[in-house]
Amino acid sequence: MKEYTIVAALSVILVVVLDRVLRTRLTSQAEFWVFIAVMFGFKVIFNGYLTWRPIVMYGPEFFLNIRMGTIPLEDFLFGFSMITLTVVLWEFARKRWS
Repeated sequence: MKEYTIVAALSVILVVVLDRVLRTRLTSQAEFWVFIAVMFGFKVIFNGYLTWRPIVMYGPEFFLNIRMGTIPLEDFLFGFSMITLTVVLWEFARKRWS
């Protein structure tokens, strides 16, 4: 079973739904996507180094083995979820308590 793939995909879905439920609507803003592109640029540098060396290795039974360079696709999904969740919660808190 591809656990990493399933969890990464679910995390993206849940974060996008949370963005809608909390009405932050980040994923519909162009500035957000520019921010994500910049963050993924750094992700390629650092995650690429970790997977190229290989300092971090992945069991092929847990993910699809679709890679962008040396980085598994699931790392981009999970990274998107972590970054987006953080910004969604930040924006929600900022709007609520300011």
